Amino acid sequence: MFEFVSVFVMGAVISGGLIIAIGSQNAFLLKTGLTNNHPFAAATVCFIGDILLIGAGVFGVGALFSIESIWGQMLSLAGAIFLIWYGSNALKAAIKGESRLSIEKGESKRTSLKSALLMAFAMTFLNPHVYIDTVVLVGGVTAGFEQVYRPWFVAGALCASAAWFYTLVFVAKKLANKLNKPRTWRIINALISAVMYLIAGSLLVDLVPYWL
Repeated sequence: MFEFVSVFVMGAVISGGLIIAIGSQNAFLLKTGLTNNHPFAAATVCFIGDILLIGAGVFGVGALFSIESIWGQMLSLAGAIFLIWYGSNALKAAIKGESRLSIEKGESKRTSLKSALLMAFAMTFLNPHVYIDTVVLVGGVTAGFEQVYRPWFVAGALCASAAWFYTLVFVAKKLANKLNKPRTWRIINALISAVMYLIAGSLLVDLVPYWL
């Protein structure tokens, strides 16, 4: 049972670390919450996007390339390298302490539901980095998982995704000031960096038996 829980937690921390760092999408959701501009609908589009993309990574790319194969091992190695790069960028941002999630001040007109949905769709699916972060990275991380563990990883990832998106829009007024402060992001980036390094190390350790 412990193994299932650990996979669930891994899915949650990876998903959480990636989602929190996507600034444009978060800024959009915060602004949507602040202006009460169809916040539930916007958050739901972002969440559905994660369901599709994370699912494609775990049950598509990750399942297609088993870690027993050379392609699966290369995918896991690529995932580890990406996590190290990602963690290094977060560490640099934490040291500099200049990161912030800028939310434009002033009045914003309430748009139609269709416009809000289209903007949420664009923020979710028209960012090429999203596909690298979810499909490729998640595929690499889960390439070594047995089939029975994959649903637990997805469950953890989607729990973190839902918690973040819906919290952003419904507690926007309280979160906006906090997320607009460099000090808050220094702490967040430091935590993201540590988590990404740990997971990268775990991936590399899993590869050792195949390369000895």
